[in-house]
Amino acid sequence: MTSVMWFRKDLRLSDNKALAKACAESDELILFFQVNPKQFIEGSPNHQAFFSSLAYFKKQLDQHLHLQIHFGNPIDSLNTLIGVVPSITDIYFNTDETGYGAKRDQQARNFFKEKNITIHESRDGYLHGAEEIKRNRTDYYKVYTPYYKKWIEKPKEAPIRVNLDQVTVKQEILFEAEEKKFTNFLKTLPKLDEKVLGEKAAKIRLNDFLEHNLTYYEQQRDLPESNITSHLSRYLRTGEISVRTIWKALQETSTSKGKTTFEKELCWRDFYHMIYVAFPNQKEESIQKNYRNIEWENNRELFKKWQKGQTGYPIIDAAMRQLNQTGWMHNRLRMITASFLTKDLLIDWRWGEKYFQQMLHDYDPASNIGGWQWAASTGTDAVPYFRIFNPTIQSEKFDKDGNFIREFVPELRALPPKWIHQPENMPIVQQKEYNVMIGKDYPCPIVNHKEQRKVLLAKYESSKENIQ
Repeated sequence: MTSVMWFRKDLRLSDNKALAKACAESDELILFFQVNPKQFIEGSPNHQAFFSSLAYFKKQLDQHLHLQIHFGNPIDSLNTLIGVVPSITDIYFNTDETGYGAKRDQQARNFFKEKNITIHESRDGYLHGAEEIKRNRTDYYKVYTPYYKKWIEKPKEAPIRVNLDQVTVKQEILFEAEEKKFTNFLKTLPKLDEKVLGEKAAKIRLNDFLEHNLTYYEQQRDLPESNITSHLSRYLRTGEISVRTIWKALQETSTSKGKTTFEKELCWRDFYHMIYVAFPNQKEESIQKNYRNIEWENNRELFKKWQKGQTGYPIIDAAMRQLNQTGWMHNRLRMITASFLTKDLLIDWRWGEKYFQQMLHDYDPASNIGGWQWAASTGTDAVPYFRIFNPTIQSEKFDKDGNFIREFVPELRALPPKWIHQPENMPIVQQKEYNVMIGKDYPCPIVNHKEQRKVLLAKYESSKENIQ
């Protein structure tokens, strides 16, 4: 029989559930990736990063095997594939449970049933699926801590062995014009360094983190300057490494606070995925009904200044410039910048979530939406709306000496710690001494945090009162 392995966010050959099953059960196997232009966020670092990983995966595969590429609507592409290879009897894929992927998979199920093609789905992307850990048979958890207590006690699956020698992979190029189209498409994208792409790079990154950073992870993970975080999120996003592989390697390390803390971060990933399944409209709708009627001010000029890192709050500006320059932002800074956008600038959290979607190499819908709703106090288990990050205090706490600020805000590089967190307080004499005139070389704060706090609290209270 001829089977199809349909790759999506699982760009690896090792520890891939659907691929392992397909290899074990098939006579001939087609490796297939469907490119849907309607999903493109053209010109974005997100777009660039994913397709760089896909291009590298295809390049590595094509040395010995072949990854078939087809552009278009998923159902149209699959229908074309079946028309070219009528002997196809089975389809294997790792299922999506949320967002666009869930809708696509349901359409695909209906299509395959009509075509009498046997469907083989695997749950591959998380340590525990959305339905595995619940308060009871019908209710999802809405608070992280009780979810974690049950999550940590549940056994975790071991990595799956994939044996490609069990099956004959179809080498013939089925869609020559599509392959050329893909090659030309890649030429339009800025290239990422191949050293950071693929399974090998992901495993090197994992081993480096566990060997050098895990011990200090608990103490230093909130300090942007230390760069102690794992940086594995971009590989999990593309599936260049599996979460089971990460968990197994983590369990082989010595007991430490850093190990426990990193386990909790992996649990947060499962938790937010479960929340997205429970609240499928959360990308566009606040989970908490009390805060669906907030009258956001949505000042576009302030939003642009936030995007560009020109707010006059050094830690915010450094974080946004890090995002714009690297396609990544430290997690503590994601919380601070999200709080600032929603609670200081009074801009709808959905604006920020969509900007992060464009810019992040490691964009994961469930985690990103969950984080933004947490910061805006509109989501599940969110920070109370009256707890508002003071950006200056956060700056002094997590970038005490200002070294992270100096890295990404060169205008302030000469400033000592005394002035770097609030440069607008510098007397003119010091501004001239350090050659940075506030309002000219670096902007004045675009809002007053203390005043904005009062306005914000009133808006949240009003939203609660306006519930229908």
